[in-house]
Amino acid sequence: MSLTCQVQIILHNLSKEKAQTVKEALDPDNVNFPQGLSLNVENIDNKVVFNFESKDNMKKLIATIDEVLAHVQVVLKVIE
Repeated sequence: MSLTCQVQIILHNLSKEKAQTVKEALDPDNVNFPQGLSLNVENIDNKVVFNFESKDNMKKLIATIDEVLAHVQVVLKVIE
C-alpha cells in the first residue's frame, strides 16, 4: 500500500510585491527534491500558496515543511 500526503499552507495578507519576493527567494531551493517529495509554490493575489506532496516518507515531508517555513520567515524579516 502506498501512502500519499498532501499539505497546503497559505500565507495571507501579503502585498503582491512581498508575495512575489517570497516566491522568488524560494525558487532556487525548489530543485532536486528527493524522489517522492514535491513542492509547488504559487502567488495568488496577496497570498503565497505552498503545496507539498510526499509519497511514503512523512518525516521528510515534515522536515521539508519546517525548512521552507524557516526560509520564509528569514525572507520576510529581511524585506521588512
